[in-house]
Amino acid sequence: MGLIVFVGLLIVGVVFAAFSVSSDIAASHTGTVAIGAYFLLGLALLIALGFEFVNGFHDTANAVATVIYTNALPPTVAVLWSGLWNFLGVLVSSGAVAFGIISLLPVELILQVSGGTGFAMVFALLIAAIIWNLGTWWLGLPSSSSHTLIGSIIGVGLANQLMRLSSGTSGVDWGKAKDIGSSLLLSPLLGFACAAILMVVLKTLVKAPALYKEPVGNKPPPLLIRGLLVLTCTLVSFFHGSNDGQKGMGLIMLILIGTVPTAYALNRAMPQTEVAHFIAIAHQADAALIASGHGVAAPADARGAVTAYVQSHTLTPTTLPAIAALSASIGDQVQRYGNLAAVPAGSTANVRNDMYLASEALRVLDKSRTVPFSDAQAASLKDFRKSLDASTKFIPNWVKVTVAIALGLGTMVGWKRIVITVGEKIGKTHLTYAQGASAEIVAAAMIGAADGFGLPVSTTHVLSSGVAGTMTANGSGLQWGTLRNMLTAWVLTLPVSILLSGTLFFVFSRVFG
Repeated sequence: MGLIVFVGLLIVGVVFAAFSVSSDIAASHTGTVAIGAYFLLGLALLIALGFEFVNGFHDTANAVATVIYTNALPPTVAVLWSGLWNFLGVLVSSGAVAFGIISLLPVELILQVSGGTGFAMVFALLIAAIIWNLGTWWLGLPSSSSHTLIGSIIGVGLANQLMRLSSGTSGVDWGKAKDIGSSLLLSPLLGFACAAILMVVLKTLVKAPALYKEPVGNKPPPLLIRGLLVLTCTLVSFFHGSNDGQKGMGLIMLILIGTVPTAYALNRAMPQTEVAHFIAIAHQADAALIASGHGVAAPADARGAVTAYVQSHTLTPTTLPAIAALSASIGDQVQRYGNLAAVPAGSTANVRNDMYLASEALRVLDKSRTVPFSDAQAASLKDFRKSLDASTKFIPNWVKVTVAIALGLGTMVGWKRIVITVGEKIGKTHLTYAQGASAEIVAAAMIGAADGFGLPVSTTHVLSSGVAGTMTANGSGLQWGTLRNMLTAWVLTLPVSILLSGTLFFVFSRVFG
């Protein structure tokens, strides 16, 4: 029955994705798409969904480890239940994490995603991430898919910069990388500390001896404790889907934009009622930037000047006038066409690139705080950037559904190796009910908070460190051999994924031209 369900959902996902892509292309009046483009699109989508599948059985094993090792749920039921809530978590995700990760990539690679270099970028970082995830899964090491993907993106950025030193192209957005790196670094430490504190608080306030006992044989825990463990497993699975599922979504959108930009480069579903507002705030932003530009004229190549600013983060006298000119041009184009759905096929990529550049420039400008905008000016720029992002950084519902299916299916297989490590090899004693609940409550809270801030965190690292924290607080002792192996995997993830993706990017750049 499990195999029938698995195959059935796999077929549904593939057919649904193919039907949705065909429908979107037809609705956008793209015209005939070359067979080669369809082949590349299909291959890239399969690899991206393959990454989410591997992510499912690699990371989500952590969510079910505690309920399996405390006998709160049988393994088959736990895995299916976790897969369902991963699926639902992906469906309600905001997309903030997806595009936060994408912004790590060099701006010129994102603007040129429809070329061969764009495909080289996507294939390199996805295949590198899959290779490392599969390797650590085979060894039963709880390694982080988030960590791996970030390393792969950094590898592509560094390789791009080294390959094009003479042209002055940019590499990684190190400011954004620092924010994401801090999130990935601090979350395990916080997970350890918070889970240990919660365990101590529980032992102090909740005097229920059954909560602190190890399971007896295959006997399930008391009903109330069982409900608590199932609830925490549900929350971790849900928030894992809402956070980790987004990583594949952003890459799938890059693939779609690169292959069929007419259908996916702009949010053609934007309501007509929002167009007038978009045009108005575009010109408000233009006026705010001109007022702060001290009368300096915009350069002839405004787009080039804005691109240089996004790459270097260096403000020059012509930067604000250039962003103003680009903003005014975007507003005029949308006004001329009437709505985003009416933008001609030949102009779609340019309009999208202008919008993306303007949004990134406003993001860098806001973060640097080098220009003293008034409150009204800052509000108009923030409003304009929000509308730009709504026009270019969107995720169709079918992408969410197919990613959710891939992540959910991944949860149903391959979970056992990681579960054994979390349940048996972190502490010297068997996991108690209180330890399992404490670790998962902390993991769910931290992943949910990170999702709200648009930052990726590692479910693996947070939960594993939470289990270690509860073992320490309980005086159970730790198996330092396992922790040493986990630390080794954690330390090696970034350099290995950087090297893998950088090498693959170099090779694929030659293949795709």
